[in-house]
Amino acid sequence: MTPMSTPSAQTKLTKKDFKSDQDVRWCPGCGDYAILNAVQTAMAKLGKSKDDLVFVSGIGCSSRFPYYMDTYGFHTIHGRAPAIASGVKIANPDLDVWVITGDGDAMSIGGNHFIHVLRRRVNVKVLMFNNRIYGLTKGQYSPTSPLGKVTKSSPMGSLDTPFNPIALAIAAKASFVARSVDVMVPHLVEMIEAAAAHEGSAFIEIFQNCHIFNDGAWEDRVGREVRDDRLVDLRPGKKLIFGKNKDKAIDFDCLTPKVVSLNDVAEDSLPAWDLEANPAIAFTMASMPEDEFPTPIGIFREVRRGSFESGVHHQIEVAKEKFGEGDLEQLLYSGDLWDVKA
Repeated sequence: MTPMSTPSAQTKLTKKDFKSDQDVRWCPGCGDYAILNAVQTAMAKLGKSKDDLVFVSGIGCSSRFPYYMDTYGFHTIHGRAPAIASGVKIANPDLDVWVITGDGDAMSIGGNHFIHVLRRRVNVKVLMFNNRIYGLTKGQYSPTSPLGKVTKSSPMGSLDTPFNPIALAIAAKASFVARSVDVMVPHLVEMIEAAAAHEGSAFIEIFQNCHIFNDGAWEDRVGREVRDDRLVDLRPGKKLIFGKNKDKAIDFDCLTPKVVSLNDVAEDSLPAWDLEANPAIAFTMASMPEDEFPTPIGIFREVRRGSFESGVHHQIEVAKEKFGEGDLEQLLYSGDLWDVKA
């Protein structure tokens, strides 16, 4: 658990207040620095009390994160952060619980936990740093590495079909799904604020660079000179327009996406992005071929379903009304018992 100093309730916190006294130990140039900056900025903007925040991580470079936040935090075991975060949230629903994970931690050993925390609607917020590589263990290919990726563990090129984390989250029925980029800090802060406001499971995939083992992981899409043409920002109620000159857009023929020119198509005829529409549309948008379409960022899906822990505590209250407070000792010594003698 990280050390924490708490100012008075009347104090307005700044980004600096969320910085712990621990030396930040990531490689120079790592995208984690930008993400840490964005999270600290967002927490200050949200007016959160440090007493009410918990950051839970698994194993990996990203999992150092709780040490660098002057809040409560747990550095847990590989892939199991969602399970521990679920326990924290259910035990104390008033806490704001955030899971910090990476593409290896979440998509490989933690894949099962990732799916179930989302489909259960536990009100935790999952931030997945995706650099498409195992950085902590020095450069093996990860579940999100592209086909043919040459690494220390795939010297002839990876043969694995990579996971699409956004499509996986949508299929798992996450009620909030978004994507942002480490170096696009204002956009990332906006996504974090939106996730914080959501009741229920929230997932944000964050494109992140690993300067040492996978430098330029997303540069062909997020580089300053190409991002206008290679990214499309999903804004609720807005048309899916992109391009340096804002002259292209995504249109749909039933569920088949296509890129159109605004010189050929009237803007009014284009669909507006709907966060609560048929999830197949969001899934299709997440699954568009990278070489044919721009990569979507922003919010793919947001639906209101209530939270898992609210249902749990409702059932507890119903049980108390029906059976009373109960007695743990009486429960342990009820039913069939064996008297074991030495």
